[in-house]
Amino acid sequence: MCKKCKKPYYISTAIAYTSGKPHIGNTYEIVLADAIARYKREQGYDVYFQTGTDEHGQKIELKAQAAGVTPKQYVDEVAGEVKRIWDLMDTSYDKFVRTTDEYHEKQIQKIFKKLCDQGDIYKGNYEGLYCTPCESFWTASQIVDGKCPDCGGPVEPAKEEAYFFRMSKYAPKLIEYINSHPEFIQPVSRKNEMMNNFLLPGLQDLCVSRTSFTWGIPVAEDPKHVTYVWLDALSNYITGIGYDCDGVNAEMFDKYWPADLHLIGKDIIRFHTIYWPIFLMALGLPLPKQIFGHPWLLQGDGKMSKSKGNVLYADTLAEFFGVDAVRYFVLHEMPFENDGVISWELMVERMNSDLANILGNLVKRTVSMTNQYFGGTVENRKAYEPVDEDLKQTVLEAVKKADEKMDKLRVADAITEIFNIFRRSNKYIDETTPWTLAKDEEKKDRLATVLYHLAEAITIGASMLSSFMPETSEKILAQLGTQKRSLAEMKEFGLYPDGNKVVGNPEILFARLDIKKVLEQVEALKEPEAEENIENESGAQAEDAVMDVEKKPEITYDDFDRLQFQIGEIVKCEAVAKSKKLLCSQVKIGSETRQILSGIKAWYKPEEMVGKKVMVVTNLKPAKLAGMVSEGMILCAEDDEGNLALMTPEKVMKSGSEVR
Repeated sequence: MCKKCKKPYYISTAIAYTSGKPHIGNTYEIVLADAIARYKREQGYDVYFQTGTDEHGQKIELKAQAAGVTPKQYVDEVAGEVKRIWDLMDTSYDKFVRTTDEYHEKQIQKIFKKLCDQGDIYKGNYEGLYCTPCESFWTASQIVDGKCPDCGGPVEPAKEEAYFFRMSKYAPKLIEYINSHPEFIQPVSRKNEMMNNFLLPGLQDLCVSRTSFTWGIPVAEDPKHVTYVWLDALSNYITGIGYDCDGVNAEMFDKYWPADLHLIGKDIIRFHTIYWPIFLMALGLPLPKQIFGHPWLLQGDGKMSKSKGNVLYADTLAEFFGVDAVRYFVLHEMPFENDGVISWELMVERMNSDLANILGNLVKRTVSMTNQYFGGTVENRKAYEPVDEDLKQTVLEAVKKADEKMDKLRVADAITEIFNIFRRSNKYIDETTPWTLAKDEEKKDRLATVLYHLAEAITIGASMLSSFMPETSEKILAQLGTQKRSLAEMKEFGLYPDGNKVVGNPEILFARLDIKKVLEQVEALKEPEAEENIENESGAQAEDAVMDVEKKPEITYDDFDRLQFQIGEIVKCEAVAKSKKLLCSQVKIGSETRQILSGIKAWYKPEEMVGKKVMVVTNLKPAKLAGMVSEGMILCAEDDEGNLALMTPEKVMKSGSEVR
């Protein structure tokens, strides 16, 4: 099919903020988008895949000042680093946009003027509370325990002249649209959050300009103002494909807009599902077809941040495991709706079990046996047995299910289905025992048929794997001496060329790793950093490395032994409506599930809690809080500023494990 005849499909990531090097949690999004884009191409779509960087704002201005460079010099360096990592991870984006691009800046000025001229933007004065890291204004009622409700950081009083967008004018129309388009916001939990927490209570007008800093796109008619971050940043999705506010759009815009999928992190879902659709309505443009707010990839002790010292970077992980292994891990370990967890231990475990054993060993054994028994030639001598049909049906069913999962953006589930092909193929080897067949000359035809079926199953599995692990897919197919199948061909079994030759010496795809040695190498990487001052995310040096607390009376071992501590897994969490501080968690502890209330709403959102393994005091007498029963206590650490952090196990532990 010619490219012009294919159905267009436009996918975008959120543009990365150029405040610093992106960590593996940020990188997950571009890898996820790439897997979806590659798969859509397999399905026959004419895919346009856009990513890039968000480069304006007060935070950038402050970081540039601290570094002794201009803001443009600062963002040039960081944008280059972002692009380097995106390229390292083998992502197939079509365009890398930057909000400092001249064409983008000109269109933002035109958009601002158009919205002013039609009365959607007006000038006023802002007085409220401002969070610099989030670049967000908040009212007193929105602040949680005196801190930013998004990041938990400090807010400062701010007053300045500003332009505002009349959000309330379009809110009813947006509510009606969301209700009539159930697929618009995914997962559904994100839609419910936006409707119940923001739209239905009533939208306030949005500040869309600033005068307290200069690093931004000047308002053409009033240059002491710069366009505020979200009107600038969100518009990249249309300026990047040729939108012209004067109506002279590029052919590309007419072809690809509205976008099929905006792929974004759950922390910026509000801006993409409320502000962005309203901006588009005001411009008279159709809304994107779907916005998917993916969960976070967390370290064992929570969301990654430099201030926590728990940041993992894609390039460091790739040095240890290889690019495709990192791609496999972040895609496979991230649930559809809940947060995923990453650690060195989990990476090594997956490397050894899934990649080295299940996949790598399967390919090596198949190629080696074909060389050993038939000089590298694969023949289908059609000496069939019932087990062959079971292998065939498992393979074809896995392809079908993976295809269905990808249509629902359930990427991790799709990969699981593909690996079911490799698992079944390994079982097929155990069932047919080729080494036993090789001892009997009369069973040579059966042996050849078995090896043919293995080559066919692996070819289909490797072809399906190409969207997720492209380099590995190519290597497997090269070892089997064949080409990648089209998606239509993957749905047939028996297309491997009869009489084809495999390579003479199979390559080890993934080598097993020693966890002890890996952790020693990781510690060695940390040593040079130990002498440096740790910086928090706003660039300020951490003043206190330790803290002292008031000593409690000494206790005996018997006193301590009366308390029972266990590991619990949070399976559900909700905010307590009657309380500003409490979250209500359903915690699975062994075979039972308990309800536990915790005063941590200021530090954790309910959706962040789900899936976490936490330390719980399990033999406390039940207590009543805010009219609800609490059946235990989740343990947290508290610093001298009152910040809380959940106590979580360093390694993967079973729910119910006892803490001693």
